[in-house]
Amino acid sequence: MLDFVELGKKLNVDRVVFSAISNWGTFGQQEYQDHAVQNPKHPEHQNLLSILEENIFESDQVDLGNLTSLYNNVNEIKKIREYISSHENSSKVTSTQKTIEPLAVNSEKRTSTIAFYLPQFHPIYENNKWWGKGFTEWTNTAKALPLFKGHYQPHIPADLGFYDLRVAETRKAQARMAKENGIDAFCYWHYWFGNGRRLLERPLEEVIKLGEPDFPFCLGWANQTWSGVWHGAPNKILMEQTYPGLEDYKSHFYSMLPAFRDERYFKFNGKLLFLIYNPAELPNAVEFTNFWRELAHKEALVGFHFVAHNQRTFQEFGCDSCVDNAPFINFQANSVQIEPYDVQKTPKVKYYTDFVNHMKNYKLEPNEHPLIVPNWDNTPRSGHLGYALHGSTPDLFSKHVEDSIKKVEHLPSRERLVFIKAWNEWAEGNHMEPDLKYGNQYLHAYKNRVFRR
Repeated sequence: MLDFVELGKKLNVDRVVFSAISNWGTFGQQEYQDHAVQNPKHPEHQNLLSILEENIFESDQVDLGNLTSLYNNVNEIKKIREYISSHENSSKVTSTQKTIEPLAVNSEKRTSTIAFYLPQFHPIYENNKWWGKGFTEWTNTAKALPLFKGHYQPHIPADLGFYDLRVAETRKAQARMAKENGIDAFCYWHYWFGNGRRLLERPLEEVIKLGEPDFPFCLGWANQTWSGVWHGAPNKILMEQTYPGLEDYKSHFYSMLPAFRDERYFKFNGKLLFLIYNPAELPNAVEFTNFWRELAHKEALVGFHFVAHNQRTFQEFGCDSCVDNAPFINFQANSVQIEPYDVQKTPKVKYYTDFVNHMKNYKLEPNEHPLIVPNWDNTPRSGHLGYALHGSTPDLFSKHVEDSIKKVEHLPSRERLVFIKAWNEWAEGNHMEPDLKYGNQYLHAYKNRVFRR
């Protein structure tokens, strides 16, 4: 290909055109596979990718035809590698130095804060079986590619690296980082599918067993069937959420009793905060919440404060308050006119600044907690079928935080609570943990707003 371009230049042709072969019946299946070097399984495919990294193809004289999408992907990856290489020796220093303004020093906090915490950063048998050995959330995060011009992907972790949540030192570092920047507790997503079936329970179990880190936590029951929707297989049921009845609710309660008895368990208004992802999915949510309140009384616990996630009419489900789930999905705003690298693979994109303005004007229901979102982009999980907020920055996030905290400042201090979505949802571009691009700037932005000056 390189020689062909050089020849075109020597002959001063108008265009040097390339095209990957297609099989319109000209070739037998095996013959086509032998020649289709654009196929990732072809033994010469890596050589093709290396060739496409050459700067010579940037010439206006070159038309790569149906190889253009592959060329764009190759060169985005090249830029990412160069970026990482140039930062890998200084990223930790840089991330701690990057600030958008001096850090707050006054210790008076304006509100309590809980950050949602995803435990899917360690391998488990089920994920190995469904997606391949060693699969974790990092698998989706690291393989992400930019799908349009200016698309920030992939997100590469900085200070904490590609961690494994089976490692106690990692969990301690996360807690220390959260505490230093004004976050009061993690809400661990907790998976109970019925009949004692659990997944991803190890990190929380070790936190309880070891008694560390010394950092508050609470539980969010992610009562949702697992399917392959985020991996291109929406009809594939991986683990079905079931509700066998009161005996199962009892087993569920007692399996989590060590967590409820833990002195670190986060209490709101003096009660154990327990969040239900979708209470409307329960056959009778009031029966569930009442039954657990009875069990809590029997075990001499202080009682529960149930938070309905994704349901604003929380009283219908026996809950005490609510918090939104994904307000960025359906808010009214124009879609971004993007320049996709492949017109057949175009995700839905809206501006983060429009989302910030929407949330500022969003009217909370009584006993609804504000939801703070640093960013959202689930294309690492679902590719072009995903949805992305575009243009999130620490400055815009800081404005979003301020708008959110103002909505609870009129309340008594013990009733002020906001949620952050999320601490570490990396494959959804939704994290407070530092990355190579922004370092600690989102954490520092939050710290500067949550502490009163």
